[in-house]
Amino acid sequence: MLKKRIIPCLDIKDGTTVKGINFEGLRNAGDPVELAVKYEQEGADELVFLDITATLEDRKTFADLVKEIARQLSIPFTVGGGISSVEDVRKLLEAGADKISINSSAVKNPQLIYELANEFGSQCIVVAIDTRLTNGADLVHVRGGKQATALNTVEWAKEAAALGAGEILLTSMDGDGTKNGFDIRITKLVSEAVSIPVIASGGAGSADDFVQVFNETRATGALAASIFHFNEVPVQELKQQLKTQKIPVR
Repeated sequence: MLKKRIIPCLDIKDGTTVKGINFEGLRNAGDPVELAVKYEQEGADELVFLDITATLEDRKTFADLVKEIARQLSIPFTVGGGISSVEDVRKLLEAGADKISINSSAVKNPQLIYELANEFGSQCIVVAIDTRLTNGADLVHVRGGKQATALNTVEWAKEAAALGAGEILLTSMDGDGTKNGFDIRITKLVSEAVSIPVIASGGAGSADDFVQVFNETRATGALAASIFHFNEVPVQELKQQLKTQKIPVR
């Protein structure tokens, strides 16, 4: 069995780490470089850095900040936000990212997934999917969650995998920041529909939520932000609890 991964997420806006609820009401959560160092020291398995307004503001991710964070890290580091070309990815990998995450650009041009996987290898291409239950249907949202599409979440995950994505980062917008637990239903559906790893995201509020998502779905990783940023659930304690529940962690 694959060992489960615990992944803190740094949502970046204007060079600062922020966190909101349901993608709204952002508040300051600290310096991204300091947080990255802290999480590595605490035993996080990977780190995700998302420039959450890059697509909305039609600009590229901060390569300099990526470089600064990567310099401090030895754990895998995924970067997303405003990425739409082979050249964008090359710059971020050169800056020190291990993987890149695409969302809106992949929906707009699915062939981009194939191009990037072909150029850099599937192992470093993560397709992020922001999903929300809308009138009884699980729909993909783009542009930082601001815009609904007609795409069915499970079908889009399957298409992304077929095009060469190496991993799916699945965020439940309904759960985001609520601390009510991961969205088990959609995580189960997506993780059972694809053969590539799925990271569950959105709603973590306690160590028990991680136990549940790993026991009840095929997710191989679980991502959270505020509970780590504000030290509500330290990474080390979380891993210890998972071990006591016989859940294999790194």
